[in-house]
Amino acid sequence: MSDPTPPLDSTLVDLKQDLPDTARLKRLGLAVALGAVVIAGIGIAWREYAVTGEASVARVAAIGDVAVVHPAPAAPSDELVLPGQVQPWNNAAINARTNGYVRNWLADIGDHVHSGQPLAVLDAPEVDQTLAQAEADYQTALANQRLAATTARRWTQLLAQDAVSKQETDEKQGDLAAKSALANSALANVKRWRAMQGFERVSAPFDGVITSRSAQIGALVVTGNLNAQPLFTVADVHRMRVYVRVPQNYSAMLHPGIAASLELPEYPGKSFSAELVRSAGAVDVQSGSMLVELQADNGDRMLKPGAFAQVHFHSTGNVGTLALPGSAIFYGTDGPSVAVVTGGDQVALRPIKIIRDDGNVVRVTGAIDPGDAVIDTPPDAIHNGQHVHVTQVLPSTTGAKGKPHAK
Repeated sequence: MSDPTPPLDSTLVDLKQDLPDTARLKRLGLAVALGAVVIAGIGIAWREYAVTGEASVARVAAIGDVAVVHPAPAAPSDELVLPGQVQPWNNAAINARTNGYVRNWLADIGDHVHSGQPLAVLDAPEVDQTLAQAEADYQTALANQRLAATTARRWTQLLAQDAVSKQETDEKQGDLAAKSALANSALANVKRWRAMQGFERVSAPFDGVITSRSAQIGALVVTGNLNAQPLFTVADVHRMRVYVRVPQNYSAMLHPGIAASLELPEYPGKSFSAELVRSAGAVDVQSGSMLVELQADNGDRMLKPGAFAQVHFHSTGNVGTLALPGSAIFYGTDGPSVAVVTGGDQVALRPIKIIRDDGNVVRVTGAIDPGDAVIDTPPDAIHNGQHVHVTQVLPSTTGAKGKPHAK
């Protein structure tokens, strides 16, 4: 019986034939490695391209579109409008100088009165009786003075005849001097009470109009009461004073001689001429304003004391250097500034000083020129060196929409 097991040599030959060739394996490994490197390179390149594209997109997105406006030279300011208070040329509160009761009043509100014209009459019996007593005391003092004068004259004659001593004569002369002084004192007291009696008639101190009356018949009048209302108020309205508080920013523009006009709400469309005559020359610490006084003729009596008026100051000169829309002003921690687009479309923040705010237009001075491109409505996050893209140029001083900017 034969052995079924194949020979050993033939088995080894078959195994060698089944094993892959070493060179082929090397070529295959090299190809696989090369493919992996190529794939990795392509991935890295694609990633770098994606990152670079995103950065470029981010840089483009960071460049904001802005509209700019060019500052225009500020036109000379024709007028400055401020509120004012109209006051009379003279104004007096009439109070009684003596105690008494109102017997009658002779003038009422709106009446035109003249200097010295009686306005009211008071009853003051105490004053009348005190005056009578003072006059009696004066007559007594005057009689004593006359007696002392006669005595002194007689003793002087007796002294010449050596009938009396020098001492006694001097005593009589001294008594005459004392009695004369008492008479003068009594006369001064009489004049005082006569003046007090004269105050029973309340009179107008100057020509004017009665603007208030609190006198009532039978009312008790007590002098020295600070809380008491005046019996009358008289205002001289032939010429009016107008007081205006001018903000400190405008105080240097106003000086005596500047013409002005007044507008009052009760006279729409009508203006009244006035002239600035004086200023306080100092800025009030609390209000930050300077008080100025204007004067206006009031022959037609149309201006009323205490009235409110809009005061238009004319020919105040060139208030600002450049004019910008108010929306172009950027308010930061260092004060107002503007964002100017410089070469290379970069932002430069430049400080300014607001000279006058006219609402839509602001007059400014600072480190800007008429040719600068000032960003209108700058964002709060704007900063120096930021890149921007100018898309519009707005008309000067208006802030209105303009034509697209061609680059």
